[in-house]
Amino acid sequence: MAKHAEEKKFLEFSRRHVLGLMGSSAAAIGLGLPGRVYADDDEMIRSHGYSFFGDLKYPADYPHFDYVNPNAPKGGQIVLSARGTFDGFNRWAWRGNPQTDASVVAESMFAEMPWGGGAPADSLTDSYNLIAREVEYPKSKRWCVFHMRDDVVFRDGSPLRAQDAAFTHNLFLEQGIRSFARSVSQRIEGVEVIDDHTLKYTFVDGISRRSLISQVGGTPILSEAWYKETGERLDEPSVMSPMGSGPYQVGDYEFNRYVVYERNPNYWGWDHPANVGRFNFDSVRIEYFADATAEFEAFKTGIYTFRSEGSTKRWATGYDFPAIEKGHAVRQEIPNGNAPSNSGMIFNTLRAPLDNRNVRQALSLAFNFEWTKESLQFNLTTQRNSFVENQDWMADGLPEGKELEFFKALGDVVPEEIYTEPAVMPHSSRSSNPIDRRNKRTALKLLEAEGWSVNDEGKMVDADGNQMSLDFLVISSWDDTRKAMIETYNNTLRDWGIEVNDNAVDAAQGQQRFLDKDYDMINTRILSFSTVGTGLKQLFGAETAEVSSYNPSALRSPMVDAIVDAALEANSREEEITALTALDRALRYERVIAHAGYVPAYWVAYYDMLERPEKLPPYAVGVLDFWWMNQDKYEALKASGALR
Repeated sequence: MAKHAEEKKFLEFSRRHVLGLMGSSAAAIGLGLPGRVYADDDEMIRSHGYSFFGDLKYPADYPHFDYVNPNAPKGGQIVLSARGTFDGFNRWAWRGNPQTDASVVAESMFAEMPWGGGAPADSLTDSYNLIAREVEYPKSKRWCVFHMRDDVVFRDGSPLRAQDAAFTHNLFLEQGIRSFARSVSQRIEGVEVIDDHTLKYTFVDGISRRSLISQVGGTPILSEAWYKETGERLDEPSVMSPMGSGPYQVGDYEFNRYVVYERNPNYWGWDHPANVGRFNFDSVRIEYFADATAEFEAFKTGIYTFRSEGSTKRWATGYDFPAIEKGHAVRQEIPNGNAPSNSGMIFNTLRAPLDNRNVRQALSLAFNFEWTKESLQFNLTTQRNSFVENQDWMADGLPEGKELEFFKALGDVVPEEIYTEPAVMPHSSRSSNPIDRRNKRTALKLLEAEGWSVNDEGKMVDADGNQMSLDFLVISSWDDTRKAMIETYNNTLRDWGIEVNDNAVDAAQGQQRFLDKDYDMINTRILSFSTVGTGLKQLFGAETAEVSSYNPSALRSPMVDAIVDAALEANSREEEITALTALDRALRYERVIAHAGYVPAYWVAYYDMLERPEKLPPYAVGVLDFWWMNQDKYEALKASGALR
């Protein structure tokens, strides 16, 4: 689905932080070059990259990632769109409304897709050195050392040193997003600058080694001198762009209208094998629009040139405009190998009565997927059953075999229903009416058992006569289909006698309320998961539930916490899959979301001067990463009047 500005803020760190913590790029025994053996007989490993299970896909002398076009032409400008507003370029500020791509200016020890996603895009488990020349660590993974390149410079031309990496690490601890800082401080004992290009991280004893090296290897590196000279803070909004070493930098901009990211003239890494065939556009321009209608009209007239479509209505009915009919623009469905993010109606479990699982189950029954699919989504969506839809670790039926053993080892935190009831599946509804009377009767019985009943005035009240009242957070710039789905759901709740406030707010207010968890319900996403790592604690853990923006339900479940802790001790991919299956089962049991449907493909439309590799990697479309512009086609489209 489309990632518009206010949505991306809801998941404010890139993959280098959360998916790094989740173990998307973690350690493996036997990688790289077995080195010297220390006195404690802990075998040393030095490598060009880092992977958890099995060998790295790419050898030390790899020329480029398999899916890129190493001869892709450089040049041109790609224009994208965003909805909402922005007021600065400090992507890591806790307040304000920063431009959502502003972290593209920074890099880390390991290569990333700076516009979002992991590099390489054909592996869930591999990371490859970028600023680091080699990564060294003992087999026990008690610590790691990054041997850094000596030719990396910030965009102002100043050298990037180990001191900058250590400074940035401490900056995130002191001024970073609270849940991330807490997670890091509990896992990393310290950072030591050995010399200008050698940095050592030591990890806390007695914890899982999972995802520690990938976490520090994925932290962006910013200039210590720049922060000291400017007096800037990581936790404060700013119109200044932090000093990084990335391939792009902020160029021209006008707040709330557009921003242009242009090539960094001092970029050091164009010939690095992790960068070959990538970063092909001279500039990336992002146009801002107040609403979905204005945004789509602008694409039809060529004001911007690439679009990720998130509306089933527009996909079904909107792409019959002249640019498509004349072949100036194309639309495509591109397979998506990732488990879809878990979108739907999410309950904030910090707030009564949504802290009651049975109440959440009852309110879930108000969502009519079948009616929504037929009436609002043109039958283009598929019912989501799981937090990891279509993956091998999707729970099914009753727990058996290794999964059953896993649950039994957790002890009393596992409710009896986990053993006696099949994995929770979504309810079915009649599509003829948004209010399904069968589900209403079931829901009212569940609510009555929890002390809620409908009085003579038709209001859902507790034993003291207080009406159930829910605050549903809605952002004014969300598209019409999404708003209609929310309104339909809320009208069903009103039919049950529940008062619902769903007055829309602007993006800035919505962002702050989201971070503060100032809502009862919200229609947003929960990330999926494919590997085990400590990032699962930010997604689902009780410890950071109140402050983590990755946990919009603020889930605090002893069972889920125990599953994550046990998963971190997995010693093989087989054990990891068992733990992830148990996690999916437990999350579905907690009923923190009424799952909406999903589309099992990327929907994209773009003007025909944009080109891409014939075979895309499974985990990313990569339009800003490894697509390119055909200049001759651009000139022809410009001459025809198809582009503004």
